[in-house]
Amino acid sequence: MQNPKAPEFRLDLPLSSALATIRAVLFSPRTFFSNLPAGGRLREPVLFVLLVGTVTGVLGAVVALISNVVTGGIGPGDLRAAVVEGLLFAVLSPVGVAVAAAVYLLSIRAFVGKVADFPQVYRLLAYAFSAFALAWVPIAGSIAISYALLVLMGIAIKEVYETSFLTAVITALVGFVPVGSALVWVTAVALTS
Repeated sequence: MQNPKAPEFRLDLPLSSALATIRAVLFSPRTFFSNLPAGGRLREPVLFVLLVGTVTGVLGAVVALISNVVTGGIGPGDLRAAVVEGLLFAVLSPVGVAVAAAVYLLSIRAFVGKVADFPQVYRLLAYAFSAFALAWVPIAGSIAISYALLVLMGIAIKEVYETSFLTAVITALVGFVPVGSALVWVTAVALTS
């Protein structure tokens, strides 16, 4: 039975509901996803992703600037690059989640069945994106991203679509491999430019 008080992001209380959602997803994901209705509006999850992406982009830019100062100074190009990268991360986060949701939708349809549609999977992945709030932290960011895309999505698939543990793991892993590979490629291109 679903709890009508699942801590979803709300536009009338953006900061407090975002913090409550992040806390619930990161510290009790099984309870969060079992109480999350699969269907629903996309507006709030898209804005939640935009909010988390903005915070992560800004904090990532700050960390990049600080690391440049510590390792030998900062030039005007460094400031511009950090601001552009942070802005692009913030603005493109909802698009990235949409692309990843499409990949996970294919995986869910292949292993679980035709139980999901794109808006449902976008909602799940948008809230799993909570872990990206830690993506700006050096080293821990890689773990947080893997946690979001593999562990949280596995839990979401198991709880929302009521599948077996093994099916959820395989489904999440098959979705994770192309999405994770694309993120590694994008990061490598960004670091070399």
